[in-house]
Amino acid sequence: MNQQQARQVRQQKRTNPLKFALQLGFFAGLIWGGLHWLSYLFQFTIVVPGFLVEPFYKHEYLTTIKGQAAGLVFFIFFSIAAAILYTLFMRKIPGPWAGMLYGLAWWFLLFVAIGPWIGLMPPVRQTTWNTIWTEACTMLLWGLFIGYTVATEFNDERLREPDDAKSQKQGSNQGGDQGPTSGSNDKSGGGYGSNSEGKQPEPVM
Repeated sequence: MNQQQARQVRQQKRTNPLKFALQLGFFAGLIWGGLHWLSYLFQFTIVVPGFLVEPFYKHEYLTTIKGQAAGLVFFIFFSIAAAILYTLFMRKIPGPWAGMLYGLAWWFLLFVAIGPWIGLMPPVRQTTWNTIWTEACTMLLWGLFIGYTVATEFNDERLREPDDAKSQKQGSNQGGDQGPTSGSNDKSGGGYGSNSEGKQPEPVM
């Protein structure tokens, strides 16, 4: 395989960051938005699933099933945007810690700093400890899901080893195994030839 073909194989194996972030954000929003919905239904939190669209809809509507479903859809869009940002700027950071900090940073912005100020949710002092812990843990796991998935995809270089390098390694291993065998055959052949040449012919009576 020449260098051009090896480059084409390497490009085919390279993941498209934007496409990957879109898929990752969709599943992150679906999974952890659904978990937030369940937490609200079981009264672990007082924050409605549609808190991201609280300024645009009446709170009474967001407490209905349709409003909660709309909140899940908007959380999926939010997760897609967050996954794109993480993939573009933080995909080379290995390990799970960056994703966990990313999720906690979004929790601080939405639930402590900006969210109460623009009316997404009540201030932290007016919520319960169950709400604080539930929302913080949900966002932490949400960020961990995004960050660690991105880190695994874009930092595991062993999965991107070109096929020509693998074939070269296999060929070198096979060549190394055949070398001693041929050498031993040459030695055995040389020894037989030396014995036959060194043997004196018997005199004819």
